[in-house]
Amino acid sequence: MPQIHFVNEKLTVDAAEGENIRTVARRNGVQLYDGPHKVLNCRGLGHCGSCNVIIRKGSENCSKKGFLESLFKWVHPLLGIKILSNEGKDVRLACQTKVYGDVEVETHPPINWHGEKFWS
Repeated sequence: MPQIHFVNEKLTVDAAEGENIRTVARRNGVQLYDGPHKVLNCRGLGHCGSCNVIIRKGSENCSKKGFLESLFKWVHPLLGIKILSNEGKDVRLACQTKVYGDVEVETHPPINWHGEKFWS
């Protein structure tokens, strides 16, 4: 049985194989959403992009990025800013990421609105 370690919450929980991170987080009281997204989100359909997390370890134990996650790359100015703000890190949508082995997840990744080299 895969285990998900939520770094910020210092919590390790069991997940069923093939279960998505959002479902496991909600079942165990881990808050994935900030501000108005706590109420106004897409309920796990992958449309809002507000349940983004960073996979610190175990990305090989996660499902591959699907169409909806790849779409945010192309809709950058309107919807994908928060998801694209952590270049070089494995940023995923919790609702679209299924786990098949142990993973380490960071919730609420910091937002870098202007990119790494905007001011230089």
